[in-house]
Amino acid sequence: MLHVIFFEPRIPGNSGAAIRLSANTGSMLHLVDPLFEMDDARLRRAGLDYHDLALTRVHATWQECLEQVPGRVLAFTAHTDTLYTEVGWRGDDALLFGPEPTGLPQEIMDHPRVTGLVRIPMVEGNRSLNLANSAAIGLYHAWHSLGFPGGR
Repeated sequence: MLHVIFFEPRIPGNSGAAIRLSANTGSMLHLVDPLFEMDDARLRRAGLDYHDLALTRVHATWQECLEQVPGRVLAFTAHTDTLYTEVGWRGDDALLFGPEPTGLPQEIMDHPRVTGLVRIPMVEGNRSLNLANSAAIGLYHAWHSLGFPGGR
């Protein structure tokens, strides 16, 4: 199973959308504290009725999260030349995304478990994509690369 990690997400609606994404792809969503209140109305609204269908875990620490991720961890960042389409995706890989206002801290990208940095191309001069959109782009590409296991 593929894994999506949101490191310290700040916007409930993005995590709600990721819950729906997780349910529809059969992936595991990991949310690393600190984060917003999980009973936030925006989170519930964005996730709609998919909360019971998604595999979601909230972790108190980054280390706790890593203990639940069996495969490689690939961090999405604007600070690399490697595109997400250049990865030979594996079925237990994790796609790591940072908080909305700042992206991933350098110490997380430098962590020994982070095996690669990848980026989504954008028009020159633009800073970033929406977090939930970025996760969808990366996850669907990885799932497609694997032949959509479990999908129809």
